[in-house]
Amino acid sequence: MRLLTHNMLSSNIKGVSNGFPLRIEVEKVVEKQVDFNADFLHNMFPKIEWKAFVDAAKTVGYAELPEEVDSSALESEEFLNKFHHALLELHLEEGALVCPETGRRFPVSKGIPNMLLHEDEV
Repeated sequence: MRLLTHNMLSSNIKGVSNGFPLRIEVEKVVEKQVDFNADFLHNMFPKIEWKAFVDAAKTVGYAELPEEVDSSALESEEFLNKFHHALLELHLEEGALVCPETGRRFPVSKGIPNMLLHEDEV
């Protein structure tokens, strides 16, 4: 699961009002090379919740992103490369995503998060 995906997921358990961001529990992270596409990064940047993204990157072992950033950073090739790497090339292969409100764990296996809810959670 890419950090791009993590940034778009939240816990939808019935009664949960604060299901984002999901906390990451890491068992295995892999790097997978992805072709660089500056246009994609420019388009995705405004959709990313930056603090959650930076915290997720640190959790998987990548601390190269600035704590705060604005769209002017997109002019920097160095920033774009770091953003690309964190967003698209770091994959949570095994672990879990944890609801910040309930503590419910959603397992991640072979890079796929299982966000299915139990019957009593719907």
